[in-house]
Amino acid sequence: MTNREDERIIEGMERQFAAREAVLAGAERLGWKSGFGTEGAMGLLEIRQPLVGFLTSATLIDSGSVVDVSEWAMPLIEPEVAVRLEAEVGPGASPEQAAEAIGAVAPAIELVDLGSIDSVADILAGNIFHRRVILGEFQALGDSALDAVRIAVTANGTKGEPSDPRQVIGDLGAVVAALADQADLAGARFEPGDIVITGAAVPPAPLQSGDSFEAELSGGSGIAVKIA
Repeated sequence: MTNREDERIIEGMERQFAAREAVLAGAERLGWKSGFGTEGAMGLLEIRQPLVGFLTSATLIDSGSVVDVSEWAMPLIEPEVAVRLEAEVGPGASPEQAAEAIGAVAPAIELVDLGSIDSVADILAGNIFHRRVILGEFQALGDSALDAVRIAVTANGTKGEPSDPRQVIGDLGAVVAALADQADLAGARFEPGDIVITGAAVPPAPLQSGDSFEAELSGGSGIAVKIA
């Protein structure tokens, strides 16, 4: 069973498609995002796979930006691994096929404003609480394996050890395949050049004024954000 059989997700993706089309009328397509992809989060929502949202240039900000979250209800930061596709990933793709479509990786930071999780359809219609995204420089995978990707996070000057995102969100190919399968519910495709942020690679952290964060892939680029 997949999320495609869940009536809440079918309704939510129909509403999300309308919201995405409205945003794309004045912004450029970037790609997609994963949400609620940990075992605990999926259990909480009673879903079988992570949820899919969309990314556009409307919420893309530069590394080093200062973000004011004082009006947000529950601001959280999610350091993530971003992947860039070099081939289409369609509905029903296997994790192996999705992994083969990934050509490059980069660090990403997503800022979300967590709200009510009572309705899965509402969560999807609201693009899974997405507010901002920062993307690092993409590095071609080449001969290196996707499962060798590690991410290190520095929070308020304290750097953590590089961690394996699979320990939190599972296989990255499986994440991309699941998201592509659900995007099809809204008549959308994961296309070459699309960027996918694959979900919080370390537990999300609450934000407050004065915070600073950095995220870096091992052997790759780094990005940063400050909170006003």
